[in-house]
Amino acid sequence: MSLLWMAVITFAILQASVFATTIYLHRSITHKGVELHPAVRFLMHLELMLFTGIIPREWAAVHRKHHHHSDEVGDPHSPRVLGMWTVLFGNYFLYKKEANNKATLNKYTPDYRPDPLDSVPMFIQNYSIFLGLGIFMLMFGWAWGLVAWSIHIVAYVLLNSSINSLCHMIGYRNFDNLATNIQLIALFTGGEGLHNNHHEFPTSARFALRGREIDLAWPVIQLLEKCGLATVNRLPIAKAA
Repeated sequence: MSLLWMAVITFAILQASVFATTIYLHRSITHKGVELHPAVRFLMHLELMLFTGIIPREWAAVHRKHHHHSDEVGDPHSPRVLGMWTVLFGNYFLYKKEANNKATLNKYTPDYRPDPLDSVPMFIQNYSIFLGLGIFMLMFGWAWGLVAWSIHIVAYVLLNSSINSLCHMIGYRNFDNLATNIQLIALFTGGEGLHNNHHEFPTSARFALRGREIDLAWPVIQLLEKCGLATVNRLPIAKAA
């Protein structure tokens, strides 16, 4: 397989991880802005399990705590409290620390509905990312597979950390909250870079509010809804001026 096709496939898997994160983890199970068909939830959970190692309940709990204490003491990853560079390059470790806090899970996700993948032994869930490594190696061979898998992991972590750091420090605001919008980041994160909009309407299934803003996950949600695979529960009350 050519290096070009390896790059294309790796980017496609990265974007699948991104879209599963924003649609399934963020907009559906955390904020309930959209309800997904069980088959879609299962497939997105499986993709994240194999290629990111994320455990959905932990992600939802950490993110809900972030909203509860946004940019104040108690926020698991506030760049205004901890420093932008600390969160940009240390977000993974800050996330894991909070995700391992059982009190956070119990307080912020008592409503979590487990699916069949949640019944998989926790040891396997915690190390399922290495199954993803095996998939990369089967596709590209052991050496290029390891390279592609490593690039995927690093890119995924940095995209998420850029939202938690840069999108609370630089960019523009439509609303009076401390989060910011950065359209370039939004293009690579399925709309997540429109973070100021999200903090104003956290339960909305759509993040773009102005004509020039692009939320690439929104047309995917609309398509799922047209196919009977999703139901949009909430949208913004009003557009930004």
